Amino acid sequence: MVDSILQDGPENAIAPLLAPLDSLPGVGPAVARLLARAARGGRVIDLLFHLPESVIDRRYRPALRDAIPGQVCTLQAVVRRVDAPARGTRQPWRVQISDGTGSADLVFFSPYQARQMAVGATVAVSGMLEAFGDRLSMAHPEHVVAGGRIERIPALEPVWPLTAGLFARHVRGALREALLRLPLLPEWLDAALVARRHWPDFATALRQLHSPESFPELLCDDACGAAWERARQRLACDELLAQQVAMAEARRRNRDRPGRAVAATGALRAEALARFGHVPTGAQVRALREIDSDMAAAHPMMRLLQGDVGAGKTLVALLAMLGAVEAGHQAALMAPTEILARQHLATFSRLAPVPVAFLSGSVKGRARRMVLEDVESGRAPLVVGTHALFQDKVAFADLALVVIDEQHRFGVEQRLQLGEKGDRTDVLVMTATPIPRTLLLSQWGEMQVSRLNEKPAGRKPVRTSLHAMAQLDDVLAGIARAIGRGARIFWVCPLVSESEAVDIAAAEARFAALEDRFAGRVGLAHGRQDIAVREAAIADFAAGKTSILVATTVIEVGVDIPAATVMVIEHAERFGLAQLHQLRGRVGRGADESFCLLLHDDALSRTARRRLSLLRDTEDGFLIADEDFRLRGGGDLTGRRQSGLPDLRLATGTRLDLLMTIAAQDAQRVAGGAVSAARRNAVTCLLELFGRHDAARILRSG
Repeated sequence: MVDSILQDGPENAIAPLLAPLDSLPGVGPAVARLLARAARGGRVIDLLFHLPESVIDRRYRPALRDAIPGQVCTLQAVVRRVDAPARGTRQPWRVQISDGTGSADLVFFSPYQARQMAVGATVAVSGMLEAFGDRLSMAHPEHVVAGGRIERIPALEPVWPLTAGLFARHVRGALREALLRLPLLPEWLDAALVARRHWPDFATALRQLHSPESFPELLCDDACGAAWERARQRLACDELLAQQVAMAEARRRNRDRPGRAVAATGALRAEALARFGHVPTGAQVRALREIDSDMAAAHPMMRLLQGDVGAGKTLVALLAMLGAVEAGHQAALMAPTEILARQHLATFSRLAPVPVAFLSGSVKGRARRMVLEDVESGRAPLVVGTHALFQDKVAFADLALVVIDEQHRFGVEQRLQLGEKGDRTDVLVMTATPIPRTLLLSQWGEMQVSRLNEKPAGRKPVRTSLHAMAQLDDVLAGIARAIGRGARIFWVCPLVSESEAVDIAAAEARFAALEDRFAGRVGLAHGRQDIAVREAAIADFAAGKTSILVATTVIEVGVDIPAATVMVIEHAERFGLAQLHQLRGRVGRGADESFCLLLHDDALSRTARRRLSLLRDTEDGFLIADEDFRLRGGGDLTGRRQSGLPDLRLATGTRLDLLMTIAAQDAQRVAGGAVSAARRNAVTCLLELFGRHDAARILRSG
């Protein structure tokens, strides 16, 4: 029966799920817009993937004399009194109820529900029951219905993330209709895996999470939590398998693309190393050897160069790019910000024995025309810039190598497309963020990996210490002494919320406070400043015109000031460990001893203290990244979202490492043709469902 459903193509089988949200009965345009905002998409499947974050258990239905305060209770009782607040006051309405065994007060801060209460009427309510002295009280019950309709109060109520103007009843009603659209779908996971882990099928997993009351077997205490976890694991594995199959097909497509052999002679590299004046580390030599091998192969290179803070990725990138120039081609490096791009320009201009062109959005007019002409004619063998490098008007004479630095938001398809500025272009992606194995599989699974796990000789460790915010005065006194010795200090302000504007307000407030104490010695840098203003502040700090640079995380990468020896990070517990490690890497870049002070909330949780203590005790970025992933999940590597895997919606929780391994191994079997034709067809349905349309097309074509 499933095969017949798919005979016209998986895209037809799942078409009802790809329809817009306002196609659901009872969902008008306004509610559809709110649902789309919360669900991160405007299709029915996006709503189905908007999983509840928890479930409220409303099965506890005691008599009032037996009710235990501090629990969610569902009560059935008679209204005895309704007391309105005195006119002109802000006191709540109070409704006294009794069930013959005891009484309780319902407290309403909005008069609407209170006015519906008629003395003598039987009502059913559900909410958190509290005790105040010898009185039981339920503040603003979540559910109020007529006593004879107690069945309308859900025994198990999912809690979905909402957005302004969106209420749970909107989500519940829309999901009721969306679940009805789930078609009979084939099983795309390995049948033995599903049986071994007692996972439900895809549609059942969604129904169990969104509508647990539909499953009577979940209403017993032991079954609910276990079924909830199995359903979430099942859906996480579905999403991870879709991603990993797409990765595997991208790898295969890249292998099948014709490349060209690019062989370095070593002449320009030798001159650059002479200017550098230091011997490369063993890890740098090994990484360059791997890159050279890829560039000499018959298919385009797709490689990730990851290295800890100060491991020397920029030197490896420059030497790789000079290898392309030695072979008679061009090479380009793209950075996500102008600050970082100009930092690379300064390094390349100092070390490279050939001209280096620079292009960004701030390069305009005649200067821009000259750069474009030099790039198109080949007079500029090395090019450094921002996203501006890949605009349609930018043409290269013979681009052989593209290096992308710190650009985590590029997906698989985008990374493959970036090389289209040249003929069979090699691509090298760099990141300074140490990446756990699970995230390597998730985000860069289509790439080969080179890891720089050594630091250049002579780098001193950064002494890291923890300080409660209550010790701020002592910290400031220490900062004053350090400034007296000529030290330069980064002061990074906390992540306040998801709002950059709020984060900047915190930085501006700290700047004002420090400026009061260290008048004329404090600078400010954040992401919403005009770039010239921000760069001037950083330049003044580098030149010693200011002693303290107050900043948001805009300084996390691309700021290389060897004279800076102190890093203060305010409310460090709000950052991911990997990001703290990156920020700490802004100091310790010179010959002087350096310090990192982690200021934390006075009431620090045990887990938060454990995380910060790890950072204090080690500078091994890879160990820190693995522990951060284990404790918090992957988040996104830019530091804002701190749980789950980047770009994934269903893959959350504590078993991601195991599930990712399972999905990666299974994806290799699927992409390698080691499964039945029926299962390949089922996986194409999965890929379409998760928007992996290119991979589905490739898999269908065999």
